[in-house]
Amino acid sequence: MDRRHFANEHLRLLQLERQAEIAEAERLLRARSDAQLQARGTTLLRLEVVDLEPGFGGRLHAILRPSRGDGLPAHRFGPGDVIAVRANRDEKPLCTGVFVRARGDQVTVALDDEDVDLPGLVRLDQMVTDVTFRRLDGALRELTREVKGDAARFLDVMFGERDPVFAPGPATDAIRWFDATLDPSQREAVANALRAEHVALIHGPPGTGKTTAVVELIRQCTARGERILACAPSNVAVDNLAERLLRAGLRIVRLGHPARVNAAVRDVSLASLVADAPEQKLLRDVKREVDQGLRKVHRAKSRADRFAARNEVRSLRAELRQLESAITKGLVDGADVVLATTTGAANELLFERPFERVVIDEAAQALEAGCWIALPRGKRTVLAGDHRQLPPTIQSEAAAAGGLARTLFERLMESPHGTTLGRMLTVQYRMHERIMGWSSHRLYDGKLQAAPAVRAHLLTDLPDVATTEWTSEPLCYVDTAGCGHEESEGDDEGSKSNPGEADLVVKIVQALRDANVPAAAIAVITPYNAQVQLLRTRLGGEPELEIGTVDGLQGREKEAVVVSLVRSNEQGEVGFLAELRRLNVALTRARRHLTVIGDSATLAHDRDLCGLVEHLQQHARYRSAFELS
Repeated sequence: MDRRHFANEHLRLLQLERQAEIAEAERLLRARSDAQLQARGTTLLRLEVVDLEPGFGGRLHAILRPSRGDGLPAHRFGPGDVIAVRANRDEKPLCTGVFVRARGDQVTVALDDEDVDLPGLVRLDQMVTDVTFRRLDGALRELTREVKGDAARFLDVMFGERDPVFAPGPATDAIRWFDATLDPSQREAVANALRAEHVALIHGPPGTGKTTAVVELIRQCTARGERILACAPSNVAVDNLAERLLRAGLRIVRLGHPARVNAAVRDVSLASLVADAPEQKLLRDVKREVDQGLRKVHRAKSRADRFAARNEVRSLRAELRQLESAITKGLVDGADVVLATTTGAANELLFERPFERVVIDEAAQALEAGCWIALPRGKRTVLAGDHRQLPPTIQSEAAAAGGLARTLFERLMESPHGTTLGRMLTVQYRMHERIMGWSSHRLYDGKLQAAPAVRAHLLTDLPDVATTEWTSEPLCYVDTAGCGHEESEGDDEGSKSNPGEADLVVKIVQALRDANVPAAAIAVITPYNAQVQLLRTRLGGEPELEIGTVDGLQGREKEAVVVSLVRSNEQGEVGFLAELRRLNVALTRARRHLTVIGDSATLAHDRDLCGLVEHLQQHARYRSAFELS
């Protein structure tokens, strides 16, 4: 594959995706009223500024609350979301920022502009930022440049123009393993990665302990004296890896906007480490002065007073940044592992000193362009993921059709060298063996084995759970064929819902709850947002019960899962249920119990879904929906 042609084509596809995201955001703002936007959860209206305070890393935090004292409405804002702060919907943003948290009736926003003069009332709108696209664009343009030496050889391997090289290494039984519980497939995957001179792949199907293998790999590398850059495409995945490495006793530094870092690893975020450095007393003194200055700005009565107070804050902030930058370099250079998102690897702190190895977890969910932000920072790389689960989300149909969703992990796994580069983990530690059966057979060549501890575990093994027809079975199928449970258009965006299936979900969840299965141990998964909203209305009395789409549950697990497939129509249309990767994720979240609800007559129109129905009819407890009416 010619890398320059690849880069230029992906630049074109990225522009299509960028245009699609902007068009969708603009469409929503134009087509919906303020009340509709707030009901959709992407806008918060009529917020007043309660206070301004310095946050992590000297960022200016605005504390906001509803002006009418009614409390915050339901919303979709979460830590790390990019937001626009506006006075009115038709005006340009006063500034942009990052959503930090919502507590009680207050929200906290980290503002990007320290000099913004906020009015009495503001609104928050979720927005599309171009920062990520600029970084992706830059990484792809770098691929078109001429390079020599080791960098050229690395690129040749990554684009199939040179064979990968693996150095001689000790046998797996000769390696001193930090985690003695690793199974043979995990050990072989780590050993193969350690031998790789350019790139290696760790293929981790659901529940096979992929992150466990990645942590072991990183520990082996740091024991050799290697300095590691560890990345993942999302902040959640980075924080998960950071938690595991922290428990392993490694010295780590987590880069990234402080508002996007999980509280569990915030102490090792760069902002917190800087704040807790030996110079912390001086830093605290300057921050206290910044805090006082910000309050002066907020309370100033005249323009002249506000101008003077702002100039004082600007001077103090410059001093604060100088002090922080003086200790930042030492913290980053002194870490065993530096962690960042793939796009966060564009941080200039990483430019000066190369890493011996770049490790990208969840690489099968990362745009290839995102990986190329991180990869040049190291001499060799290891990618871990599963290309049989959900790929990156792409809004532009043209960009998706052009290959933007095809990841680097998938491309290398399916290349002529895939069997040399990759090692698949084959022991899964999550599911009863009947729950994993279809995925193992259809997507992993029947190679998955359930670990002894989970092979036959059931809900009835949990404390206080009663034995019933549901809790004593690991796999159930409720067939709605012929029962009149037709799908319907659930919302104005064309998403589907199925009220009849929703009724069945309610009955099954209630049966599990009556058997003392905790609400927090149950999840309801459905591919369609309209069905999610319908189910949340029907099951709203159980706040600990998780109801979400397939995408929201990827990478996670629950003791019991109920899957509502929704599609039921005379035409046999199955929509994106035909996407096997989405189905794979939905069916592999459950540990001890999985119930699938679907119309076999509709599903039979798709070859793979027909195969799923046949598998369920053979291996699950089969129930017609008539029996539950």
